[in-house]
Amino acid sequence: MNFIKVFVNLFQFNRTNWKAVVLCFLAAAVFWLFNAFNKTYATSVRFPLRFDYNQERYVPIEGLPHEIYVNVSGNGWDLFRKNIGFRLPELIIPLDRPTEVKKIVGSTLGPLLSNQLGGLQINYILNDTLRIQIDDKDSHVFKLIPDVTKISFRKGFGRISPVVIIPDSVTLEGPKSLLHDMADSIVLQLPARVVDESFHEEVEVFVPNNESLKRNPPVASVMFEVGPVEVVETKIPIRVAHLPASVKSSYIDSVKLSVQIPKAQSNDFHLSQSTMTALLDMENKTKGTYTIYPQIIGLPEYAEIISLDSLVVRFY
Repeated sequence: MNFIKVFVNLFQFNRTNWKAVVLCFLAAAVFWLFNAFNKTYATSVRFPLRFDYNQERYVPIEGLPHEIYVNVSGNGWDLFRKNIGFRLPELIIPLDRPTEVKKIVGSTLGPLLSNQLGGLQINYILNDTLRIQIDDKDSHVFKLIPDVTKISFRKGFGRISPVVIIPDSVTLEGPKSLLHDMADSIVLQLPARVVDESFHEEVEVFVPNNESLKRNPPVASVMFEVGPVEVVETKIPIRVAHLPASVKSSYIDSVKLSVQIPKAQSNDFHLSQSTMTALLDMENKTKGTYTIYPQIIGLPEYAEIISLDSLVVRFY
């Protein structure tokens, strides 16, 4: 009966009693924690990873693995600090010939990484395989070509000057294999828009594999003048080139042409029509029937072809 009274009195609301109880629990918890952390444990830790290679000569084609999972054994304190991110070492994999290495089997990394973990011991690598793609660094100049097909104009308006790009080329730096697989020019995609005044806009130089390639410059200025225009239809005489003397042929003597011109150039265009011809190049043609679009010679720079008739030419 006396024991029950003592137990009840202990938990009665008394600040002195409660302070003693709390201090006892804290002391026990601290003792247990220190005792537990001084033991050896095994756990899996995610370490940051870096590949060491000559970055002046080589560049990754794709993003390289940036972390590795390792099962390690060690003192509880060390493992606790590693798991919450304190003093987490960056593991380094050296690559003497980076272009020759395509994959690294995880099980082979133990000896290489063991001396980089401080007091921890590697049990095994959880990553099965690290795949990497590194290539020689190269640079190449590409011509910029504007795509104005998405630009439309208010009725009676149109482009009255050539499209100007500043600068007219871009230098790309990156993996050699990617650069050599690209065409010699890059198309600038202009945004869809209806305009009735001069166009001037900064357009991003977009290329595939953008993360692997460094652009210089990343944007280009695209500009052209817009003004009143008219469509003119005319007939152009045909001139034949490289027609074999031993081959007979038949075709019409003129071709129908529709062009869009600035209204301000209307008189000049009518004067220049007398010097325009439609060229049919028959080089390397054999007997047969061909449908050919002629090349317009002498077309003024300000004139834009809207439609051009094809010609049927028969050799016999």
